[in-house]
Amino acid sequence: MANADPPIDSVHRAFVLLKALRDGEVLSVTDAAARLGVVPSTAYRLLCALCFDGFAEQDRDRRYRAGPQLRTAEPVHGSVEELRQHVHPVVEELCSLVGETVHVWVRQGALLRLVDGVPGTRPRHVSSDQWDRVPAHTSAAGKALLSELNNRQLDLVFSGGLLPSRSTRIITLQALKRHLATVRRRGYALNLEETAQGVDGVGAVARDGQGRPVLAMSLAIPSIRFERAMVPEYVDLLTDAIRATEGLLATRGGRAR
Repeated sequence: MANADPPIDSVHRAFVLLKALRDGEVLSVTDAAARLGVVPSTAYRLLCALCFDGFAEQDRDRRYRAGPQLRTAEPVHGSVEELRQHVHPVVEELCSLVGETVHVWVRQGALLRLVDGVPGTRPRHVSSDQWDRVPAHTSAAGKALLSELNNRQLDLVFSGGLLPSRSTRIITLQALKRHLATVRRRGYALNLEETAQGVDGVGAVARDGQGRPVLAMSLAIPSIRFERAMVPEYVDLLTDAIRATEGLLATRGGRAR
């Protein structure tokens, strides 16, 4: 075909879209065309090809999100299973001390992926295994991880806008940036029924031996017994667990393999 793109250009453009989708962006055909510098028909063909192979899927608003092939990808720091095995003893100890459910997360673009969860020992504790693919800006762990990014990086992650959520009060990128400034100052993040009704949380980031954020650990607490006055105690216990996790990460070079 005389007007066909050179194969190398098509491959490169497909990879550009793959990276955007992997990082949690939601793209319309117009968005993809502008990103690639091509006409909409070219962008549409590439998106259709990604959908055919499971790397993208179209939502009801006719925009494109990461498909099942990308959603099952391992986090950038290695396999979920290896991270889980490595941090699980710390998670169990933290759970026994606080009596509430503990979760461990990694960030994949604008979403979180659950690494580990230990159910609380107190009555009516939060479930430990019903959470995955959570919009990062709606959770304590996600906000803690997002606070590690600068404004330019946040612009890239959320170039398609914040993922919709019925519970969060943060609905614009500017509002998120203002909130993350508070998270950075505090050194931890709070979630007050933003991920799910009736669930509050506290989250903080664990870094590897080079200071790079690897995961976030969070306490999930039923709102009926979450008290602001208890936050300093929660943070102290969480900080001790984060330090223990960072010590383990440092001894293994900071990365899962």
